[in-house]
Amino acid sequence: MNGPGRDVSARSGGCVQVRGARERNLKNVDVDIPRDVIVAFTGVSGSGKSSLAFGTLFAEAQRRYLDSVTPFARRLIEQVGAPEVDLITGLPPAVALEQRRGPPSARSTVATLTHVGDTLRLLYSRCGARAPGSPALEASGFSAHTPEGACPACHGLGVAYEVSEHTLVPDETLTIRQRAIAAWPPAWHGQNLREILVSIGIDVDVPWRDLPEAQRRWVLFTDEQPTVPVYPGLSPVEMRQAISERRPGSYQGTFSSARHYLLQTFATTHSASIRRRVARYLVRARCTACGGCGLRPEALAVTVRGMDIASVMALAIRDAKCHLESVREGADPALRRLLEDLLPRLNTLCDLGLGYLPLDRPADTLSPGEHQRVRLATLLRSNLFGVVYVLDEPSAGLHPADTEPLLDALDHLRDGGNSVFVVEHDLDVVRRADWVVDIGPDAGEGGGQVLYSGPVEGLAAVSTSRTGRHLAARTPTVSHAPRAPRGWLELSDVHCHNLHGVDVRFPLSVFTCVTGVSGSGKTSLVGRALVELVGSLLDPPEADDDEVAELDDVLPHVAAASCTGRVVGELHGVVRLVAIDQKPIGRTPRSNLATYTGLFDSVRALFAATPLARALGYRAGRFSFNVASGRCPKCEGAGHVVVELMFLPSAEVVCPACRGRRYADDTLQVTWQGRNVADVLALSVDEAAKLFEGHLSIVAPLQALRRLGLGYLRLGQPATQLSGGEAQRIKLATELQRAPRGHTLYVLDEPTIGLHPSDVERLTSALHGLVDSGHTVVVIEHDMRVVSQSDWVIDLGPGAGDAGGTVVASGTPLALSRSKASRTAPYLRQVLTGSG
Repeated sequence: MNGPGRDVSARSGGCVQVRGARERNLKNVDVDIPRDVIVAFTGVSGSGKSSLAFGTLFAEAQRRYLDSVTPFARRLIEQVGAPEVDLITGLPPAVALEQRRGPPSARSTVATLTHVGDTLRLLYSRCGARAPGSPALEASGFSAHTPEGACPACHGLGVAYEVSEHTLVPDETLTIRQRAIAAWPPAWHGQNLREILVSIGIDVDVPWRDLPEAQRRWVLFTDEQPTVPVYPGLSPVEMRQAISERRPGSYQGTFSSARHYLLQTFATTHSASIRRRVARYLVRARCTACGGCGLRPEALAVTVRGMDIASVMALAIRDAKCHLESVREGADPALRRLLEDLLPRLNTLCDLGLGYLPLDRPADTLSPGEHQRVRLATLLRSNLFGVVYVLDEPSAGLHPADTEPLLDALDHLRDGGNSVFVVEHDLDVVRRADWVVDIGPDAGEGGGQVLYSGPVEGLAAVSTSRTGRHLAARTPTVSHAPRAPRGWLELSDVHCHNLHGVDVRFPLSVFTCVTGVSGSGKTSLVGRALVELVGSLLDPPEADDDEVAELDDVLPHVAAASCTGRVVGELHGVVRLVAIDQKPIGRTPRSNLATYTGLFDSVRALFAATPLARALGYRAGRFSFNVASGRCPKCEGAGHVVVELMFLPSAEVVCPACRGRRYADDTLQVTWQGRNVADVLALSVDEAAKLFEGHLSIVAPLQALRRLGLGYLRLGQPATQLSGGEAQRIKLATELQRAPRGHTLYVLDEPTIGLHPSDVERLTSALHGLVDSGHTVVVIEHDMRVVSQSDWVIDLGPGAGDAGGTVVASGTPLALSRSKASRTAPYLRQVLTGSG
């Protein structure tokens, strides 16, 4: 991009005029935004940036496009509603790239996200070399996600679940009657299986290790399911006598081995708690039939230049590009045409610095920055003209060195005749934009006003703008004297993804930042190795039931299972580990801030204690939208209903019965301080803190949320509407309100994602408060302002993928800024000296 001061009028193709925008917290906003330029939407978190960019501009562009479909579909779509705005003129069609709100599909990979896999499968089906007599396969035959392509042994997952005697019988000194087979179900079902063994003739009263090996293997692994008479209540001697006399049993019991029970239960149960219990005894391993690729042998027998499709998918993007370029030489016209589509896609990914990623890399192992750029690459290949691209913090999760190719990509979109509207906090991206629209001055009800709309250099003069203050600041960071460590936590011989035999020391009782370019190994080292190795020496926390609802949450990926290493020496007083990631605080809109923090229990108790509630016999459960007695019967407490659209994805619309309030009318007649329970859920954190002043169990979590800059969030805001950064700060706030429980190691993954510089200051202050209380904080971080305020920095690299995975430098921020080997050093030096 060109710097500030460029002549926007010379480039602009007119402007988008917005009049009377009132979406969410916007206060009747009027603003003119130039087209065919890069526009940065700025402001503190919750000020209304996304409400204007996504909730108003993109929503209206989408509505206008859908308005062109058939009258029948349009009648249904209109139920979704238009944004709250009087008039928008000059608005072209729009494409949105929002932050990922939840985990992608377990089967999603880099290849599927970029559509490279589709073209590659077509290439193999049309141009692949087959053995004589082999049937021709359609493109679907090369997909592990289809019945015709999936490996029959693992159903396309690439992994198999198995058991071992060690996992099934952890204590071989116990007898079967003493529940040596720990994997069997508890209560009556397990007792029934033990009674059946007695009828079969297995001695259940000798230690497991003393049973003949053949009997042990049969009990644990047989696929036989014999049915025998069962004699409950009889002693073993009496039972043998009854069997010899062929007396009828109380009932006929069918035996299931421990292996059969576990695999059958894991595959069929709908209970998260049962799935979690069963998963403890399973071992996840690469499928031996397909080698982990998930494909049938027929698909793997087809090759292009000697490589099957699974081998190409396993290559890094840059290596796959080189291989396919060699294929293009001497290729027939059909093959060349497919490669003309495939190779530019791979080139775009490489240009965005993603060449190190394997095509079959699972999408849910990507960092936020990697995921954003993968999706951006798809937009760049669309070659659309005259479109508004609306992007949600595309720099999120990017190292400063990785921001450069991002800026080039935005240039490419703009120079292709498009408008680029970017919701952004990164000051470097804002400085390089052509135009800025600043919203504020504060969050929630304190925001929603356009403070400035114009060239970037003019924002610094707006006294009410917090963004302008930070944008103009070029003074050196005032750094505190680094704290001295009170010990060292040492990891040795760490192997995980691109980490190969890494040794690293983390200082204790200080604030440590782990830095490095995207893909250098930060998440592998901190989010995987540090958490898993230290966690294995401490009592692991219990997971919530809704956090293990999906198969891949119970057991890690095969790739993840290869994380190894050891903790050297002692933990030096660390008694607790808290890993706070950016996963959603719940999987459905029923999960929200109030339920996650626990404050809603106290709120419901207040309503249940009102005179009217007592007179009506309403208990606290009545005021839960998850309980049938109090919730709206039409939407069952969801606040919305799903409308099925012919030929289009289904749409969620506000429930016409409760108008989104979730509750039945008779529940809402009960009020506390003039508000019903739906009114309370509609309050912001700031508003609720005033209303519930004096109620400590409610105010304490609210104050913790406010300290982290989350005062603008609504209590009932669905978890699915929260960004990853917001979800992480809610988790941190929940942790901050708890009573101290000994020296805790806090691990956070890029906690500043989605934060305005003003909010970053609040967060940094809270993290330093934890250290001042005697705890240890380790964060993965790209924000050089935060890194400059830390006590210790560990820099990984020097590059990404195979070019990274080593500790390049470590030390205090000042010491690391002088490292000649570190790609982080020059950016950190700019912040410390005020030169950038």
